[in-house]
Amino acid sequence: MARLDAEEKEILEAFESGELKRSRNAKKEIEQHKAIAEATFKKDARINIRLSSKDLRALQVLALKEGLPYQTLVSSVLHKYVAGQLIDKAANKGQNSKSLPKIISPINPN
Repeated sequence: MARLDAEEKEILEAFESGELKRSRNAKKEIEQHKAIAEATFKKDARINIRLSSKDLRALQVLALKEGLPYQTLVSSVLHKYVAGQLIDKAANKGQNSKSLPKIISPINPN
């Protein structure tokens, strides 16, 4: 069994002791969450962009290291950017572990 963090252990203990109860609308909620997940990951639009061949090669090398197609890497980076989840590792290099990471965001560019 995988190691559990403190929160996961607390949930497991609550489940095993009978403290957790199934929602009355569990089936409906599960279906709603499935629909949301499908809509989130549905890729229904295409784009064409021009890149320098140097940047394209760099993307392909990074994707190869990650073990995924470079188009998937590009899609992931764009998704993280628009969701405000892209972290600037260079800006965070000198920070201590307790401070929040600098996030690259279209909403908060600074």
